[in-house]
Amino acid sequence: MVPAHALAGELARRGHRVALVTDERGKRIPGLFGDIETHVMPAGRVAGGPLGWLKAWLGIRAGREMARRLYRDFKPTAVVGFGGYPALPALLAALDLGIATAVHEQNAVLGRVNRLLAGRVDAIATAYPHVQRLKAKFAGKTHLVGNPVREEVKAIGLARFPDFGEGTPLRLLVTGGSQGAAILSSVVPAGLGLLPERLRARLRVVQQCRPEDIDAVRADYQKLGIDAELTTYLEDLPAVLASSHLVIARAGASTIAELTVAGRPAILVPLPSAMDDHQTANAHEMAIEGGARAIPQSQFTPERLSTEIMRLTGDPEALIAAAAHAKQCGRPLATKDLADLVESFGRTPVMDAIGDDQRGKAAVAPGLATGAATRILPEHARGGF
Repeated sequence: MVPAHALAGELARRGHRVALVTDERGKRIPGLFGDIETHVMPAGRVAGGPLGWLKAWLGIRAGREMARRLYRDFKPTAVVGFGGYPALPALLAALDLGIATAVHEQNAVLGRVNRLLAGRVDAIATAYPHVQRLKAKFAGKTHLVGNPVREEVKAIGLARFPDFGEGTPLRLLVTGGSQGAAILSSVVPAGLGLLPERLRARLRVVQQCRPEDIDAVRADYQKLGIDAELTTYLEDLPAVLASSHLVIARAGASTIAELTVAGRPAILVPLPSAMDDHQTANAHEMAIEGGARAIPQSQFTPERLSTEIMRLTGDPEALIAAAAHAKQCGRPLATKDLADLVESFGRTPVMDAIGDDQRGKAAVAPGLATGAATRILPEHARGGF
């Protein structure tokens, strides 16, 4: 949903009419698509055995028919899906009507819906240079753009890394994503407690916890005498990230995008239950480049955590170098590059001659929290791929 939201905003700023196609859950996500024309349609979620499959098929069929009716009135030039089941009916309708289509894959493993449609869409935008389950025969229509991030996060990458040395605090940010992570609540305080006293005294921790964990985590830090600010939701994540020297986090696509654009080294603990183990794949590029340490959850112990923190922070130059390596993986122009790609769907020599004063229509159709989305441009701007 976040990449779709960023694309919609950029296209709207460029003068396009943008519409969102989503399901009920996508519509309820706060803070996204506030001024964007929205159409809620059934999507269907393939789960639950034969009965669940039947319900999903009926939902997908109903959503496709609704999308077809929308497109006949809206007359889009292009439809862009962002993965997840809510994108499927919208993309199928576009394919039925011969509308140009593309998908954006935010993870380092091609998701199921994108995998299903990869052979039929006109373009595949990726966030990583190497995407598992993306067939080599699609290389000609694959474009590396990255994952869009907020402007506030881009600004972090333009500033210097926070001062760090023997006489400065060591500021740690611990986050498990929007839902938190119980493993971080249980392991991180214990791991920090194993650090040498001289380093432990310098710690300044900001940690996001699940509501059910926060009291126990607070008690752990108090026993250890570690300065820790705990919250269930980070209202101003960019501000906290900007002041942090090191981040301990899951390896979701948006998290990786923000860390690399901001240039912040990390200790990553991929969620083992993530679909197709995509978080492990997400962490690979950053770890290989030296911007992160990736630890499987089965090996994420207090002892392992304290060892990795010592390796990263024992030498200030090593931590600064890790920050630089993390930044090398960042793609701060992702929103612009994705919008440029989508604009190329309908660009013709006539549009080049007209210039920017007569823009087209665009619609985005994200759905689930996974970020399913679709975007549309106008009939008069249609020019093929």
